[in-house]
This record gives sequence, structure tokens and C-alpha cells, in this order.
Amino acid sequence: MFDNISFANPDFFWLFLLLPLAIVWYIFKQTEQTASLRISSVKGFTYSSILPKLKPGLFILRLLALGAMIVALARPQTEDISTRTKTTKGIDIVMAIDVSSSMLARDLKPNRLSALKDVAADFIKKRPNDRIGIVAYAGEGYTKTPITTDKSIVLNALSEVTYGQLEDGTAIGMGLATSVNRLKDSKAKSKIIILLTDGVNNTGFIEPQTASDLAIEFGIKTYTIGLGTNGNALSPIAYNADGSFRYGMRQVEIDEELLKDIASATGGRYFRATDNESLEEIYDEINKLEKTEVEEFKYYRYEEKFRLWVLLAGGLLLLEWILRNTLFRSFV
Repeated sequence: MFDNISFANPDFFWLFLLLPLAIVWYIFKQTEQTASLRISSVKGFTYSSILPKLKPGLFILRLLALGAMIVALARPQTEDISTRTKTTKGIDIVMAIDVSSSMLARDLKPNRLSALKDVAADFIKKRPNDRIGIVAYAGEGYTKTPITTDKSIVLNALSEVTYGQLEDGTAIGMGLATSVNRLKDSKAKSKIIILLTDGVNNTGFIEPQTASDLAIEFGIKTYTIGLGTNGNALSPIAYNADGSFRYGMRQVEIDEELLKDIASATGGRYFRATDNESLEEIYDEINKLEKTEVEEFKYYRYEEKFRLWVLLAGGLLLLEWILRNTLFRSFV
């Protein structure tokens, strides 16, 4: 009965202080009105009716009626709140993911590509109001999914990103240019590329500098992430006879200067992720830096409940009046 109940006039609850005062007054009045008669014996005066003992119940009914009236004055009501959100400043984001063979290195657990996909999936789930697309690149780049608000499509596409779908290599310029192409016609207030690589640009027919200039021309901010430990990492070095990779220690080489230049020129930032934890922190930082403006509209609907308490008070007073003028008429 009292779930989700609020009171429009809670100040009226101070009136409950009148109840103990009324009880004190009633006790005093009853004591004052009680008459006494000294007799040698009460034999012949004994009255077996229980009604006189129940007479204080009339006063209790009045107290309950007064309490109900006080609650009614406080105006109990239920509150129903509905909300509607409206995105006022949307962000379009393309995640450019390096899928070259070096992304299978095991300096991140279980490997770089799997660690990235887990962190990127969490990032996508935290951006419910943005459009997100995925570009995969190695020796060339292609759009895995265009920008969309349907996060199930994006997450499914991300889960399908794997090594072996493209010619091996690291074409940073191709990955960045393909991402720019997905965003250049966007009408969003803010356009973002998150470009991740673990190597050095070594192939592709579009130079990273050219792709960076395109991003600047279309007002696209680029965050770059260099992925890999400092030093050596257990990486694919050759194929076994069954087609699987043979692993060995290899020097981690990331063109950090290039990534810094791209980020700086486009208004973004460069990050270095050396383990799973730092990769998570980087995506959390980007999530904080790029905030989507959302307006929330709240609608309140109140349903008054005081009428029930008024009826209760009236019913109690009516019951008290009926009892006073019927059963207790000879004792009032």
C-alpha cells in the first residue's frame, strides 16, 4: 500500500503531536468526572455488562479518525516517472584494427588481437548513443561494418575480425584512409577514428601522411594506439607444416613517431598499450574524452491518494457516532 508513496504536504505531520495531548486530556477528564461512593458492601450493585469497559474504544476511534485526517492533509500520492532521452550531439566513431600476423603475439593475453577485441567490445557497449563502424587492415584495408547505431551488428562484426582475411603486412595509411572514407560524409557533430597498430607501416599504396591530411580536411579526429610490450614478445615467426604458426621471440617495433604525428595533426592523442590493463585504461580514457551530449526529459504523473484516508476518517467517525448513540448510549 505504501510502495512509491510520497506526500505533497509533509509539514502537516506535526499535527500527530496532538494525539498524545488528546490522550492526556482524555485521561484527565475521565479522572475528574469519576464519582465515588462509600458503602459497606457492593453486594447488589454488581453490574455484569462489559460495555463500560469498552467505552474508551469510542475515544480510540476518534483518535484513529484524527490520524487518518492528518494523513489526508499531508496529501499522499503515488509518483510515476517516465523518461525520454534525446541525443543532441552525436559522435560517429570508426575503429581501425590491425589484423596482421604480428597481432597474434602473446605479450598480451591470450594474444594482442583477442585482448583488443575484448576491450573494444566493452567500449562499444558503453557508447549506446553513438554510431560505430569497424575497419580491418593488414596489407590492405576494408570496411568490416559501416557506421551504425545497431550495436549488435557492430559487436558481431568485431567478433568476426581475425587474422588471415587480408594479405599480411601493416598498411597504416590504408587503414586510416579507409576509415576516413567511412566518415567523410557524416553529418555528426564529432567524427572520431581510433586506429590501433602493433607495427611499422610497410606496405599499401596510400601513405600515412596522405591519409592524415584527408582526416584533417574532413575534420576527423584520430586517436592512435601502439600495441605491444617494450622489448621482445613471443610472436609468429614462421609456418609449421600443418599451416599453424611457429612462435619465437621477436623485437617489438612500433612507429610511435608516425602515430604521434597523425594524432597531433588531427587533434587526437597517442597512447601506448603494453599489457591488457593499460589497453583497458586507454579505451576508458578515450570514452571519457569523447562525451556524447544527451538531453533527458522526465515526465511526472501524480495520483492523489488522500481520498481514501478521508473516507477512512469519515467511516471511523460514523462508527463512533453509531456506537455512542446505540450500544453506549446509557454510558456516555
